[in-house]
Amino acid sequence: MGISVYVDGSGGSNSGYGYFVKETGESFYEKKSDITNNQAEYLAIISALNKYVDYDEEITIYSDSKNTVNQLNHEFAINNEQLRTLAQEAWSIMGKFSHLTIEWVPRKENLAGKMLGS
Repeated sequence: MGISVYVDGSGGSNSGYGYFVKETGESFYEKKSDITNNQAEYLAIISALNKYVDYDEEITIYSDSKNTVNQLNHEFAINNEQLRTLAQEAWSIMGKFSHLTIEWVPRKENLAGKMLGS
């Protein structure tokens, strides 16, 4: 069957990140001050990965951050040291999944963005 997890994050003064699971309606949000948009996107993906690390079926994580998706899929280089550290954390968790896909979706189709009010 599998699940679809939509992630979103926003940086700046009112920053935070979270995810929304389409099939169950489960959601998670955490405020975290003084992070960038890119850091927030990575933290959202990492939080979803940690939540579902023991999930055996197919899981697709959807993000509207082309940068983050392409970096995690090894299509874009990561030049920022802080982002590289977050990517390495994500990759170490991703290695534990057997059926994981990370895909880009347009912002208007990001269900987590609606939930997070961004």
